Amino acid sequence: MSEFAFTEKALSTWMQAEGQDSDIVISSRIRIARNLRSQPFPLVASEEQAEEARNQVIQAAEQAAEKLGNMQSVQLDELNEIDRQVLVEKRLVSPMLANESQEAAVVLSEDESLSIMINEEDHIRIQCLYPGFQVKQAWERATMVDDELEAYIDYAFDDRRGYLTSCPTNVGTGLRASVMIHMPALVMTHQIGRVLSAVSQVGLTVRGIYGEGSEAQGNLFQISNQITLGQSETEIVDNLEGIVMQIIEYERQARNRLVEESKIRLYDRVMRSYGILNYAAIIDGKEAAQRLSDVRLGVDLGWIDGLSTMLLNELTILTQPYFLQKTFGATMNTSEKDMYRAQLIRDKLVKSKG
Repeated sequence: MSEFAFTEKALSTWMQAEGQDSDIVISSRIRIARNLRSQPFPLVASEEQAEEARNQVIQAAEQAAEKLGNMQSVQLDELNEIDRQVLVEKRLVSPMLANESQEAAVVLSEDESLSIMINEEDHIRIQCLYPGFQVKQAWERATMVDDELEAYIDYAFDDRRGYLTSCPTNVGTGLRASVMIHMPALVMTHQIGRVLSAVSQVGLTVRGIYGEGSEAQGNLFQISNQITLGQSETEIVDNLEGIVMQIIEYERQARNRLVEESKIRLYDRVMRSYGILNYAAIIDGKEAAQRLSDVRLGVDLGWIDGLSTMLLNELTILTQPYFLQKTFGATMNTSEKDMYRAQLIRDKLVKSKG
């Protein structure tokens, strides 16, 4: 596999499968933060120290290859700006790793469900992504990877505080468990504020699709734990699962209520959005995300035949700014992006109809 192959297609292999409750939960993610005991943390490391840390982690991943499977390491300074940002849009690396980190690298599995980010805020960020509501499965994979790397790396660890990290909010387990959840009905029925407020009161936080600092678009929200210290990994995962199960039920109830009380209006909204995506000549990113959300709801309700959620997942990524530039091979201004975004959506929808 070429080191640039990860930026050639929008749909990661892991996204082509479906998991539990995949009509509402798009994906589950586990991220584990670790640091090397022998090196200064990345935020204060010299270029030489960051390079040494990077080499140690890549070597450890190579030594653990028998258990980790086929992996490929990519040094981000060898990629151009568009390819780096495409990796961000696919959620394979963080914006910080792509934009700010020195001697940054990522080790990726062939199906892109596993990425090991190197020299972000911490030396190591292990990330596992699974389709649908599979937090426990993602955790089991992530902890296996963590154990395999720890066999070759001496982690920074304190008997009282746990794993040491650059940010105090990650100290302890270093674990962030999250789900990407689609909640259009709760937004339409104006219940989303109450739900998100309740979530924040039980130790969880809500962010946009690309994590901290990103805006929620297309009714997609990322829900994750805030607390990493004072709870075990199992407690963190179980707590997230329990809350998300309640949110799934609230979203289902809201969808049922909309169908019972406002079916014609909801159907009209879904089909208008489907029509706009099929025929629009220009469409900006925010509107595209909202229209795709409406259509996804229509597919989930059985109102639109022959359109797969897999294609909608692909369009969500393909219509991002840098992926548009990657697809059409050109640097674009905002107006050009809106035009090419509409063209890409039209073409994909036409092909889906055979």
